[in-house]
Amino acid sequence: MFRDQLKKLTDNHQEEGEKNNKKKIENLVFFVVLLIITIVIINLIWNGKKQVVKQENHNTTKQLASENLSLTKEESNESNADNLAEQLEGILSKIQGVGAVKVFIHYSETSEVIAMYNETTKSSNTEENDTSGGTRKIQETDTQKDIIYQENSGEKTPITQKIIQPKIEGAIVTAKGANNVETKSNIIQAVEAVTGLATHKIQVFEMN
Repeated sequence: MFRDQLKKLTDNHQEEGEKNNKKKIENLVFFVVLLIITIVIINLIWNGKKQVVKQENHNTTKQLASENLSLTKEESNESNADNLAEQLEGILSKIQGVGAVKVFIHYSETSEVIAMYNETTKSSNTEENDTSGGTRKIQETDTQKDIIYQENSGEKTPITQKIIQPKIEGAIVTAKGANNVETKSNIIQAVEAVTGLATHKIQVFEMN
């Protein structure tokens, strides 16, 4: 009888051990599954990429505008000085008491040629949506300018819209009869009216 009780206690102890082992295995499996799920969620959060929704609107317009093309100082100043100087010489020579006249014009800046060009503008609107539900809008504008050329004898030259004359800094006049005070005053007034210079920037001398 004692042997039967001992056997029974041993069997119970083995059953309880098997149950404990089974429970431990189940807990371990549950922990492993939970750990895997947690790692997956963390990876999704850290490696989640933004969902970008692009809405691009291309607006292309062409308009005629202007662009500055600077001439060389020698070309612009020499040409304009010669033209204005010749005009002034013709005018001054007709003033009473004035004989032969020579005019020199000094410029401080170069001329500017305003050329015509086509302007093309493209606009693009981009909308970005991230995983947190935020929205960001980006607007980009691209402008391209192309100068309009004309071809003469195989040579291309820009089409000129207008020319901005250089700034006049001073004038020197040598003239027969400039020794006369009244004649000298008339010469200064005439040059001042044409050039817009102040009287102290206009120097008049008797021609030899």
